[in-house]
Amino acid sequence: MRPIQFLPVASAMLVSLAVAASAHGDEDAKPVSPIYGVSLPDGYRRWELIAPALEGEPLDELRAVVGNRIAMEAYRKGNLPFPDGTVLVKLAWKRTPSPEFEPAAVPGAATTVQVMVKNSRRYAATGGWGFGRFIDGRPVDEAQHRTCFACHEARVKGHDFVFTRLAS
Repeated sequence: MRPIQFLPVASAMLVSLAVAASAHGDEDAKPVSPIYGVSLPDGYRRWELIAPALEGEPLDELRAVVGNRIAMEAYRKGNLPFPDGTVLVKLAWKRTPSPEFEPAAVPGAATTVQVMVKNSRRYAATGGWGFGRFIDGRPVDEAQHRTCFACHEARVKGHDFVFTRLAS
């Protein structure tokens, strides 16, 4: 018996197991948004700030939008449309009065993390952007994701579907 004959069979079995595992989901796999398949990007909490925001009623949130290196380069150069590979992440918290200084507000409980990913081919039908909304690291339902592009298209089509401007 020649051991070399088992190598192709063993390789085929490993490939089959890997394909089956990915098809059935891996416990370590990142959750992805419905419709777009967008996940929370690695390391996004260390990305550079694009701009803070205050959302009034009814949400009453403090927000911060951060971007990956590609996004930041495009913002600084004023490049529109944003290039493929741009990723924007909006973090949001309930606005809470500061216990130390009454006129100020501080972040309260986290509400959502929203993600926009630019990929002109994959998301051609939605202006080149894929969207994800997450609460506690899990994507929200499909119905909420259906509203993402419509809102961006109606209000900021002329700014490559992006609301946030770079704070100087």
